[in-house]
Amino acid sequence: MRMGRPKALLEIEGHTFLSLVTDALRDGGCDRVIVVVPEDTPLQEAAEAAGAQVITNPDPGEGPITSLRLAIRESGPDTQGVLYHPVDHPLVLSSSVAAVVQAAKPRPLLVVPMLGNQRGHPTYFDAQLFAEFLDPHLEGGARTVVHRHLDDAVLLSLDDEGIRADIDTPALYAEVVESHTDRPAEARSQ
Repeated sequence: MRMGRPKALLEIEGHTFLSLVTDALRDGGCDRVIVVVPEDTPLQEAAEAAGAQVITNPDPGEGPITSLRLAIRESGPDTQGVLYHPVDHPLVLSSSVAAVVQAAKPRPLLVVPMLGNQRGHPTYFDAQLFAEFLDPHLEGGARTVVHRHLDDAVLLSLDDEGIRADIDTPALYAEVVESHTDRPAEARSQ
């Protein structure tokens, strides 16, 4: 835990990363928000408070792919696709989520938000890809599936630095907190 506590519980302007991501997904048009958390952590209570459906991951040691697999299994057979949004990208705007949701309506295999030539989050995965994610022999996790199908992806250009803002070190976190604290009140409410 290089951040000193779970990233999901870190705060920006009084809102946890978890609540920021959950709100962006819901406000952006996701019908259902599933949060996968390790067992025996305060994250389950925080995710429920944020209005998410909670699944516990008994063995997160293999990395984020285990959580994505649990969410896919939980989503049910009628699910057409999922948006994958890591909690360490809490600055994504709900309008960016809405743009990804809209771009996913014709059901491409993938929708990858882009800031310039850099890929970001959340990423849409169509149900046609679920078998690949669930393959127990998949090496490299979701990144492998994305690379396999990048030629078939919708690369969605967005003007939202939040899609690339991976806050995964104490220094980056301090920088984000400081930059949000220094903004005028009207800019913080947008």
